[in-house]
Amino acid sequence: MVWSQPGHCLAIGRWNSIDRTGRLADVTRDGLLRRLVQLYIGLLIYGLAGALQVRSGLGLDPWDVFHQGIAKRTHLSFGTVVIIVGAAVLLLWIPLRQWPGLGTVSNAVLIGVAMNVALQLLPTPHALGVRVAELVGAIVLCGIATGMYIGASFGPGPRDGLMTGLARRSGRSIRLTRTLIELSVLSVGWLLGGTVGIGPVAYALAIGPLAQVFLRLFDTRRESARKVAAPAGRADPVTVAEAC
Repeated sequence: MVWSQPGHCLAIGRWNSIDRTGRLADVTRDGLLRRLVQLYIGLLIYGLAGALQVRSGLGLDPWDVFHQGIAKRTHLSFGTVVIIVGAAVLLLWIPLRQWPGLGTVSNAVLIGVAMNVALQLLPTPHALGVRVAELVGAIVLCGIATGMYIGASFGPGPRDGLMTGLARRSGRSIRLTRTLIELSVLSVGWLLGGTVGIGPVAYALAIGPLAQVFLRLFDTRRESARKVAAPAGRADPVTVAEAC
C-alpha cells in the first residue's frame, strides 16, 4: 500500500524524498517513527497553545475571530462554522495542488481533544501579568507546534495547508504568507462582528516569523535527505522549508 504526494511517497517501512538532482533520499523505519512522534507531539502542543490563549482572556486567534464573526452573521454555532470554513479552505487547496495527508486528518481530530483536556486542567488567572505571560506562551507554543507537525511531512491542517500552498506557489516566504493570511482573516472577522483585542493582533503579527523559524528547525524531510545527499556532495533537498 503506497500513499503518494508530489515530491515524496510513503510505503510500508520506508519513505522517500526527492532532492534537486532527482535522486531518492531514503528514510528508515526509525525515521518514520520519529516523524509520527513529532507529528502527534506537535498537535498536542497546538491544543495546549489554544487552551492557554483562551485562559489568558486577551482575545482569540485571528481564525477564531473570523469564525466568531461568521457565527454572529449566520446564527450558526461556532463549531459548525469551524467545520464549514475548514471544508471551504480545503477546496482552496485544489488550485494550489496541495494534498491532504495523515497530518490533515489528525489535525482535525487531535487538536480539539487536546484543547478540551488542557482547558479542564488549566486554571483561569486573574492577574494581568499572568494572563499576558499565558498569551505570549500560547503564541510561541503555536509556532513550535506548527513547525513540528508540518515539519513531520504528513500534511498540514486545512488552514496551515493554505499557508504552505500559497507560499510554495507564490514563491513568498512562510513568514510573509502566514502574516498576510492571519491579518486578512482577522480584518474580515472584525468587520463581520468578531471581537478583536490584543491577543489576535499579537498572534497575527508574531505567528508568521515564529512558524518560519520552527519549520526550518523541525523539517524532517530536509534533515533526512541532507544526511543522504551530503556524503556524495549533492544539493540540499527541496522541502517545505524552501518556502521559508
